[in-house]
Amino acid sequence: MLETWVPITIAAAFFQNARSSLQKHLKGSLSTSAAAYVRFFYALPFVLLYLAILRFGAEYEFPEPNRRFLLFVVLGSTAQIAGTALLIHLFSFRNFVVATAYSKTETIQAAIAGMLILSDSISAWASLAIVVSLAGVMLLAIARRQLAVRELALSLFGKTAGIGLASGAGFGLAAVSYRAASLSLGGNYVTSAACTLAAALLFQTVTMGLYLRLREPGQLTLVFRSWRISGTVGLAGMSASACWFTAMTIQNAAHVKALGQVELLFAFMVSTAFFRERVTGRELLGVLLVVTGILILLLRG
Repeated sequence: MLETWVPITIAAAFFQNARSSLQKHLKGSLSTSAAAYVRFFYALPFVLLYLAILRFGAEYEFPEPNRRFLLFVVLGSTAQIAGTALLIHLFSFRNFVVATAYSKTETIQAAIAGMLILSDSISAWASLAIVVSLAGVMLLAIARRQLAVRELALSLFGKTAGIGLASGAGFGLAAVSYRAASLSLGGNYVTSAACTLAAALLFQTVTMGLYLRLREPGQLTLVFRSWRISGTVGLAGMSASACWFTAMTIQNAAHVKALGQVELLFAFMVSTAFFRERVTGRELLGVLLVVTGILILLLRG
């Protein structure tokens, strides 16, 4: 029988893939930062509605926030914004594919952060699953480029690889910080995760909103005008985040992130089934490694 966090994580990956697909339609009319801001701004009303349903519909009692909760919400939100900003910055480099591949190390970095911050333990089988799936993810990242695996390894000490690793560290730290914030509230994992998500989205909406207002004048107006598709992006993003936060409250963040690589399988299936894109040998090997890592995690991890 599957543990509760498994289907929740798969649902999170599905909704995240849907959100990413929808966000692509916004890049033509919005700047990269504004397109990223949509996921926070338009998700906030939906998470408030989610909280209202939990409180007045399901009659859940909400936990009281504390200093540790606020600390980790701010840390996680800031780390996620930093990780996103670094990832966006990568596209200004010619060899951004290498750097993007290194940004995928967030699962391993989440495992390290989890051990340091929360003393989360990682079994030998789970570690193997993370490494195998990571190899598959990095292979998929470079699959459509004329880039040798040897070149990927040799570029480890380059500037772009460092930025990629820093981006992955931001996302990994964010995942563990959100888990720490949610666990600090105690009580029911559904309400703890929902409160953490609401606080994080509020912080990110205000912070990035101020950035756009000061650094990219006019983009906020375009964000407001794109409400039709942006609202759908917000709903998909909130659904994904609610599932991510809930799963990470139940289970080790590194395990959740490792299983969350199933999102790549969804994207792979969409590209081959709907867009009829040709599949390369590297992609098949990458998918096989990701699937193998997930199976190891589920069966033995």
